[in-house]
Amino acid sequence: MRVLVADDERLLADTVATGLRRLSMAVDVVYDGESALERLTVNRYDVAVLDRDMPGRTGDEVCRHVVDSDQGTKILLLTAAAGIRDRVEGLGLGADDYLTKPFAFAELAARVQALARRSGPARPPVLEQDGIELDSTRHTATRDGQLLSLSSKEFAVLHVLLRAEGRVVSAEDLLEQAWDEHADPFTNTVRMTVMTLRRKLGDPPVLHTVRGAGYRLGS
Repeated sequence: MRVLVADDERLLADTVATGLRRLSMAVDVVYDGESALERLTVNRYDVAVLDRDMPGRTGDEVCRHVVDSDQGTKILLLTAAAGIRDRVEGLGLGADDYLTKPFAFAELAARVQALARRSGPARPPVLEQDGIELDSTRHTATRDGQLLSLSSKEFAVLHVLLRAEGRVVSAEDLLEQAWDEHADPFTNTVRMTVMTLRRKLGDPPVLHTVRGAGYRLGS
């Protein structure tokens, strides 16, 4: 899943991004509302985590833009204001969820994961195919009951392929969904990650290269 984090508290934004990346999410970070609007115009995000109180363009303005554009991105608003009126006002803007500062990272991560599952067709937190089982909540993957030791990017690629339900996924789509905006599209990072993931999935082979098109998971 791809996430945008926008908060003018740089340390907080960077800490949240680091934690979400460890959960195999592709995360872009900005520190003001104007930059958040630019990223949301260019990229497609499953979830945007927005601080309401950013200077200049506020999180409220960014939230309204997302809602008006109907682009499918789910919004989690952050704020230091903990009153009921503030929460009601935030949700009234069209936000999908609301979290007050300070918060526990585990709660924020759980809320982001829940929102991401709602950003497209409804999918369970556990995905299964051909003996492979991926639990996005526990951040575990197994094949035939055996735990797979995957890097964060391997996990993210496997997640994208399982969500495709046997359809071919292009290298470009994998790059967009599993890597952040700093990934170099001209490197062989996708091919190398798929290669190591294929090896870790073991035999019989279940991850196939479709020449000229991309990759497909299936027996």
